[in-house]
Amino acid sequence: MRVDNYFVYILTNQRKTVLHVGSTDNLPRRMMEHERRALYHFTKRYNTNKLIQTEAFPDRASAVRRERQLKWCRRNKKDALTAKLNPSWADLRSQATR
Repeated sequence: MRVDNYFVYILTNQRKTVLHVGSTDNLPRRMMEHERRALYHFTKRYNTNKLIQTEAFPDRASAVRRERQLKWCRRNKKDALTAKLNPSWADLRSQATR
């Protein structure tokens, strides 16, 4: 049985002008950290607190590889990926904290 314990996520701000890509092994905790703006200079500066994309992975190495891939993608590719998986760019935080 496959258990996905690592996640890659994309956050944006309310105006959708900035994207932040990150990875974690505990998505609910990480979203709480972003909401508090406790750890991340980028999150605090640009107010990226809207979760618009998540992908699950079975191991840390796969998640880190995907995170790096997305960080190096151009903005239009990240926009297209998000539009495909979350067309309305709805905030997924409530699903992530379950």
